[in-house]
Amino acid sequence: MRPELVARLGENVPRYTSYPTAPHFHTGVDAAICRGWLQALNDGDEISLYLHIPYCDKLCWFCACHTKQTRHYEPVTTYLRSLHAEIATVAGLVAGKGRVRAAHFGGGSPTMLKPQDIVALGTVLRNSFTFLPGAKISVEIEPNDMDDARLDALAEIGMTRASLCVQDFDPKVQKAINREQSFLQTKTVVDAVRSRGVESVNLDLLYGLPHQTRESIASTVAQALTLEPDRIALFGYAHVPWFKKHQTMIDEAWLPGPAERFAQSQLAACLMLNAGYETVGMDHFAKPNDALAVAARTGTLHRNFQGYTEDRCETLIGLGPSSISQFRQGYAQNMPSTAEYGRMVAEGGLAAVRGIALSEDDRVRGWIIERLMCDFAFSAIELVERFGEAGQRLLLKASSTALHGPARLLELDGDRFVVPAKSRPFVRSIAAKFDRYFETGTARHSVTV
Repeated sequence: MRPELVARLGENVPRYTSYPTAPHFHTGVDAAICRGWLQALNDGDEISLYLHIPYCDKLCWFCACHTKQTRHYEPVTTYLRSLHAEIATVAGLVAGKGRVRAAHFGGGSPTMLKPQDIVALGTVLRNSFTFLPGAKISVEIEPNDMDDARLDALAEIGMTRASLCVQDFDPKVQKAINREQSFLQTKTVVDAVRSRGVESVNLDLLYGLPHQTRESIASTVAQALTLEPDRIALFGYAHVPWFKKHQTMIDEAWLPGPAERFAQSQLAACLMLNAGYETVGMDHFAKPNDALAVAARTGTLHRNFQGYTEDRCETLIGLGPSSISQFRQGYAQNMPSTAEYGRMVAEGGLAAVRGIALSEDDRVRGWIIERLMCDFAFSAIELVERFGEAGQRLLLKASSTALHGPARLLELDGDRFVVPAKSRPFVRSIAAKFDRYFETGTARHSVTV
């Protein structure tokens, strides 16, 4: 533990999967604005798609996603009709100009869909959009949902990457978060997707969960490594019961403190590095030949609403309630309410209700923050080459404050502003402080988790 760093940098801060972050979105960006941004795509543009399935058949108490539990399939059927309608509208506005490089199915639990609905959704996407050869199709998988029919359906839609939520294999921890999932269940699904030709498997692990200890973390990581995942995401549990009421089911007395959380994260990271995985950004690990590790080594790593990615598309179209789209012009978020979303997309409507248009200052800050989060550094020369006077203006503030001011956030290596190695576990806080200290008239900093 580094007490002095934790004291300076241990605050709750934005995740920075976008800049500006979602708390700054406003109703000035609506369906009409989003419609114009969709129509403004160019013929040669490559796009990514995100499809949100806002249902689970069992609610995990640690979850902070936009989802709801349902024991009946009728609401899902109704929702899928709305999702198909939105796909048709968006595809009509894009008018074949965007070619799909990647599609991601998230939730909620996409795999609670019936096999025939999985296939139908995959079919309507390919009939509505032009998919590039080799387009990546990734799906978040809940192992408790899986059977041979669903596995076959995922293979039929061309899934290339399976992402399995594990969290922790310790039964006591699993019971405390209402997510019981044995190692054997997980292994069975991993083996099954690989036998169907899936080229990449990702496992999501969490630290800071109720009843977690360094011993349980070490055991979970050891078991996960026997599955030889291509990637591992290691996230810290965010306890926000004021935001997600079901987290009140978790007794705060069961949660590890800051020092223990930090120790758990560092132990898990060391175990994965010792096993031959490479660090990708601040919380991902990948085998050296994985595309994510290659992107991290070559400076082509990016960060979007799904986290770290090698996806280079400038446009990400979000489909479904609460989904966020990213355009060159800005961000647009759909109505979160599933019922209201359904009413809005009926008869050719769009569901965007909030967002933000990007200023030039936003673009400069966003690029710097993304490079800090991905590379732990940014190049002063590249900053000015990309953004001209706006980049030069922020660079002058960076030079005077980041290197010599009271914060002393970064070090200088040639033309590169670099996060010191000892501070890299706190890079999100450094990005937030960078945003806060170098304010201009359009500063966008906000504290969140």
